[in-house]
Formats: sequence, C-alpha cells, structure tokens
Amino acid sequence: MQELGSHRSAALRLFIASREATTPLAQREFWLEFSWIDQEYRAAVRRLAQFCAEHSRR
Repeated sequence: MQELGSHRSAALRLFIASREATTPLAQREFWLEFSWIDQEYRAAVRRLAQFCAEHSRR
C-alpha cells in the first residue's frame, strides 16, 4: 500500500507540475499515467478493506 501510495503521489506531482511546464499532449500523458496508477491504488485499498472486513468477523 505504501509503495502504491508513493507512486500515486509522485504521478500526481508530475501531473500538477506539467500544467505549467509542458505541452497539452504531454499533460495528457501525465494524466493518463496518474489515472492508471490511481486505479491500481484504489483497487489495492478495496482489496485491503475487503480482507480486513473478512478477517474481523472471525
């Protein structure tokens, strides 16, 4: 989770910085990268929450 979170944070920082320093095409690439990493992070959070819910019942 921490590794995915740090990748997500780094991608978000790049995307935000790209708004001032890159072309619209590059901004789109940064957005797509952030979006993909964000989806991976959210899926991992859901899996962790499901795991915790399943094991807290025992």
